[in-house]
Amino acid sequence: MPRALAIALPDDVRVAARYPGAFFADAFSVPLPSGGSADVRELAERAVGAPSPWVDRLMALRDALVTPFGLKTVKALRGRRDADAPPRIGLFRIYEQHADELVLGEDDRHLDFRLSVRCHAGHLVAVTVVHCHNLLGRTYIRLVAPFHRAIMRSSLERAVGR
Repeated sequence: MPRALAIALPDDVRVAARYPGAFFADAFSVPLPSGGSADVRELAERAVGAPSPWVDRLMALRDALVTPFGLKTVKALRGRRDADAPPRIGLFRIYEQHADELVLGEDDRHLDFRLSVRCHAGHLVAVTVVHCHNLLGRTYIRLVAPFHRAIMRSSLERAVGR
């Protein structure tokens, strides 16, 4: 199975304009297998729409830890499917949809983040950009960054490995 690797922040993704002033940003890339899908929506659904069981367990722990701080929980985000709800892939709101790139994310009182999922030059690329609003946001990102990196690598690899 192809391995997802950390890459330099690409200049040509739709979230690149959010790089200045970001507290956190990273990018990962995995080669697309020959003959496999290059449909960015399908690959994003595979990557973040149905996470691995270990990711679900981590997110349940996250929810338990952040609920006292009034942050949005994964359970609440996944459960919102009323007529006024924005379109989502898994727990992520879809901000932009293009033929080769989706911009997903969420805004909360402690931080705003965007995730670009893009098919480009035979690779599936994911770029995350986070802007923190306060000390809680900065502390949160410092704590979750190692888990985020592992989740992103795993998610990209699952997306192209199916």
